Amino acid sequence: MTRHILSLSGGKDSAALAVYLRDRVPDMEYIFHDTGHELPETYDYMARLESLLGRPVVRTTPEDTFEHWLAVYGDMLPSNHRRWCTKMLKLKPFEAYIGEDPCINYVGLRADENRVGYISTKPNITAVYPFQEDGLVRADIFRILEESGLGLPKYMDWGRSRSGCYFCFYQQKIEWVRMKRKHPEYFERAKLYEVRSAAVSKQFTWCGGESLAELEQPERMAQIERNHEASLARRAARRENLPLSAVLGGADVEVEEPEGCLICSL
Repeated sequence: MTRHILSLSGGKDSAALAVYLRDRVPDMEYIFHDTGHELPETYDYMARLESLLGRPVVRTTPEDTFEHWLAVYGDMLPSNHRRWCTKMLKLKPFEAYIGEDPCINYVGLRADENRVGYISTKPNITAVYPFQEDGLVRADIFRILEESGLGLPKYMDWGRSRSGCYFCFYQQKIEWVRMKRKHPEYFERAKLYEVRSAAVSKQFTWCGGESLAELEQPERMAQIERNHEASLARRAARRENLPLSAVLGGADVEVEEPEGCLICSL
């Protein structure tokens, strides 16, 4: 028998897909790959979604911890060029949970996205994209979540754009600044991993060659915030300059979401 699996990341798109398919795929299995390094807002969102679905969400945990794999990989922090965290903490537990059973894996990529994912290539696992097949875009995801009563993850209230581990290297620098202000304890934990990696090489930092110790300096944080505000102003100006036909058609100057691993951040 073919199993139907929807992996939940704690993000808005996979949550919306679960709501969207709740009554369409009655034998759906919902799973959440818990690395043990998620934000508290993510755990809260998963609990609320589980209640809404009325079905259990299976928590998978990696056989070995992030700290174990950090040592295996020579204390090299993961990055977009070496995504061992996704492979070992998300993808490997996902494949272990499915085993050799034939499986349809439902993925929350939208019709307005042009991203590729870090998805299993095992022959018994077939990925499908209901939002793309049905032409649903970002506005539809917001509508689904609002109408369901679930809403958006609370980490979006303070400016984080994605789910995933609190130290995710795909975060923008403004998101690190905001986490420093909102969750300083998690910022400090991420710094400790950098210190550990610095003993191997100074180049192993979470965000683009700049250490968190450098980023958290008041002058630097203020600069990042100013740069972000200037970027938002430029984006708003471009939005205002769109032709009326584009505005009425719902065009957006920033349709695509920031890059990330699909199994972590959808």
